[in-house]
Amino acid sequence: MSRTESKRRARAGTTRPRLLIAGLLSLVTAMTATACTTADDRPSIVVTTNILGDVTREIVGDEADVTVLMKPNADPHSFGLSAVQAAELEQADLVVYNGLGLEENVLRHVDAARASGVATFAAGEAADPLTFHTADDGGPEGEEGQPDPHFWTDPDRMRKVTGLIADQVIEHVNSVEPGTIRTNADRYAKQLADLTSWMKKSFDRVPAAHRALVTNHHVFGYLADRFGFEVIGAVIPSGTTLASPSSSDLRSLTQAMEKAGVRTVFADSSQPKRLAEVLRTEMGGGVRVVELHSESLTAKGAGADTYLRMMRANTTAMVNGLTGA
Repeated sequence: MSRTESKRRARAGTTRPRLLIAGLLSLVTAMTATACTTADDRPSIVVTTNILGDVTREIVGDEADVTVLMKPNADPHSFGLSAVQAAELEQADLVVYNGLGLEENVLRHVDAARASGVATFAAGEAADPLTFHTADDGGPEGEEGQPDPHFWTDPDRMRKVTGLIADQVIEHVNSVEPGTIRTNADRYAKQLADLTSWMKKSFDRVPAAHRALVTNHHVFGYLADRFGFEVIGAVIPSGTTLASPSSSDLRSLTQAMEKAGVRTVFADSSQPKRLAEVLRTEMGGGVRVVELHSESLTAKGAGADTYLRMMRANTTAMVNGLTGA
């Protein structure tokens, strides 16, 4: 073999691995670009509160990405958004929020997303909202006639909202499979119907004379309406935790509790229980403070990390608190 032929073969042997490596790198780059494009093309749904976020994830399944803005154990009346979260709202295919004034620090961002062309759905406004009663009837003073945003304490209203969220997803979120969304929504609606039956059976254990509720703030109007309870009053005489009671508010509440023979106060776990403890002091002791998860889900594994588990945990705590179990 000539020296020239040997050099030609040597160069060819060196070039082949280089071409192979270059080809592999191009393939990896193309695959990465495809993966990024696929991820970016995934439909996106943003939900404000973690309760509605859990329900929406049950409906959507794997058909779209669902981002929940409110962290576990947060207060929906006071949580805020980062700049990144605010941007996510305006890039979503659909925003699901409670409305009726609940997310007090977030609603302006929802309004901005709607103004930029994002589809939005106010679940509370579609849930046949109740209105707050007058203070004399145990409702928040100064909010008479205003809609109560806490509709989720009635599982039947949540069942209605489940179907409406499914409608919104199918209408506004491209590339989802409508049949899958409907199947998921119907399955979850059946679980909610079972929850209503279980709660009714559980609350039937509470005697009529003990079916009176006092809470940290007014949150259980829908539950009381659905299951036959009377709301005596709240330590914070408002539908929001951002208000604070006066000494006359506390005096009126203690008098109402004494008259009704109520010695149990239900306080949300996401809110400071100091005010409920103040009420205990006002009444000279003997007041039981029972912790509930009424406005926020807990972290995973903490007992109320889904809407269904939260409602069952609260029902059990309320029955035990009202029957002295």
